[in-house]
Amino acid sequence: MSITLLDQNTINKIAAGEVVERPSSVVKELVENAIDAGATAITVEIKEGGISFIRVTDNGSGINKDEIEIAFKRHATSKIKSIEDLMAVSSLGFRGEALASIAAVSQVELITKTSDSLSGVRYTIDGGVPGEVAEIGAPEGTTFIVRNLFYNTPVRRKFLKTATTEGGYIGSLVEYLALSHPDISFRFISNNQNKLHTSGNMNLKDIIYNVYGRDITNNLYEISGKSQDIEASGFIGKPMIVRGNRTYENYYINGRYIKSSIITKAIEDAYKGFIMPHNYPFSAIHFKINPAIIDVNVHPTKMELRFSNNEYIYNFVYDTCLKALNSKELIAEVSVPDPVAVKMQEAPVVKNVMPDIKLPEKNVLDSMPYKTETKPTESSKAETKPRRLPEPFEIKGSLQMVKEDKVRYEAVTKSEPPKQMNLFENKLLDENSRNKYRIIGQLFDTYWLIEFEDKFYMMDQHAAHEKVLYERTMNKLHDKTIGTQMILPPIVLSLNMHEEEIYKTNQDIFKRLGYEIEEFGGNEYKVTGIPAGLPKMDYKQLLIDVLDGLSEESASKDPDIITEKVASMSCKAAVKGNNRLSFNEAFELMDELMKAENPYNCPHGRPTLIMMSRYEIEKKFKRIV
Repeated sequence: MSITLLDQNTINKIAAGEVVERPSSVVKELVENAIDAGATAITVEIKEGGISFIRVTDNGSGINKDEIEIAFKRHATSKIKSIEDLMAVSSLGFRGEALASIAAVSQVELITKTSDSLSGVRYTIDGGVPGEVAEIGAPEGTTFIVRNLFYNTPVRRKFLKTATTEGGYIGSLVEYLALSHPDISFRFISNNQNKLHTSGNMNLKDIIYNVYGRDITNNLYEISGKSQDIEASGFIGKPMIVRGNRTYENYYINGRYIKSSIITKAIEDAYKGFIMPHNYPFSAIHFKINPAIIDVNVHPTKMELRFSNNEYIYNFVYDTCLKALNSKELIAEVSVPDPVAVKMQEAPVVKNVMPDIKLPEKNVLDSMPYKTETKPTESSKAETKPRRLPEPFEIKGSLQMVKEDKVRYEAVTKSEPPKQMNLFENKLLDENSRNKYRIIGQLFDTYWLIEFEDKFYMMDQHAAHEKVLYERTMNKLHDKTIGTQMILPPIVLSLNMHEEEIYKTNQDIFKRLGYEIEEFGGNEYKVTGIPAGLPKMDYKQLLIDVLDGLSEESASKDPDIITEKVASMSCKAAVKGNNRLSFNEAFELMDELMKAENPYNCPHGRPTLIMMSRYEIEKKFKRIV
């Protein structure tokens, strides 16, 4: 096979794959060019997620007429002149690949005018093939119109996501760009709807308010720090402002939105001890770093960089964030509820379902010490009747509904006996064992000690209750009988553009889980209904956790994502450790656990029970040698 030199058009299409991955890549390159051109106002407009139409308009310096055709050639740039300039590059772009790559895989129209020109210039280039140059009336600045992205490379176009998802990526990118340059006014329009408009007044906190809403903005700490080669300024969130992923961790180096494992680890390590594991803080930090100690020429996307001294950077970021946290009063504020609102919550309006949840009993003196095999008298039956555990997902309504539900429940349990896993020989969790085990007591207000034949068991009350709630909810999801409990006052959520897209894409999941959510103006949404029967908890944080789980890129591909959300809800609704239950409630929990399909593990895989045989115990005490 002979070796041949590829033609320039093919080279451009191949090289475009590194720079132009999706519509958001086009927007990033064009906006960065506008920033480098000194623009103070930038408008990004897209249609169909940017796949069919992208328009980026700025009021920057424009492009000279005799330089337009050169600008679309590969490695043509005004940012650097030689390799030495890379050591002190301060512009966002410098490789000279963006325009050639974009033009190679789309239809591009350029309208530009410089301050010293009487008229503007219109230039077209279609799939890398130059068109005509014509004079046109235009305001000072530059407008790029990109149509039909990847129209001549169908393989690339096939792997794009839906228009909604691609539009969400562009929305997130514009938010990052707006936060990185508070001195520039950004406007983002999607399908003729204004999604974002910032003032460009150089106030970072105003931008944070526009992007993340009131709740985040009201819970920020200002940070600042300076050393020989680094200067930091911006805001970090109070420990109460946490998310389930890193989407709220934003930082910018010399005006460039960057992802760095060193800086990310430093920020998260500073929060250790302030927030729970697997939670991530909010940050919007601007770093000014001496260009001599960083290398931005790592990848064509310019999202990565290298530091000459990683430890120095880590220590500076860690110390700056920790100083801000340690200098503040971190006692959580508790708001006093409105008595009227409390009364309304005590008697909620219920659709299809459910009463308030009964909290576990704190006093065990009047509870049964253990089960006996003797038949109780009529009076003792009334005294020792087990109280029901909290049933966050049990549907109740009118008396007729309760009766119908009871009949249906009894029919199901009689016709379909619970399946059991053969993990234990004698099956503690079997209906035939109900009168054979003895509950001894509670350890550390978390674990229940149980004696059964010649074995000793410990039950984790949280894991066991979580499993019970999970299977109840999954059964009701299968039967489509989850109800909605109306709440007053409603919860108001401020969602950024990416979260809005996630919610709209997965509205059916929230409806199936029992949520009622409606638009409340701007980027705010009003939650008027929650899954029926949830105990008193932080409903807002639970909903945010569900959103965070759905925002993971892999989550949208998982057909069982709703299972994960149910598991999360069950975990938060289940009785916690260090919460004393009565003996009757422990008996009730054991009875419920017996009915589970897999009673031996919670939805996350943790064991609900552990066992030790009498032989092993006596061996430990040296009764058996």
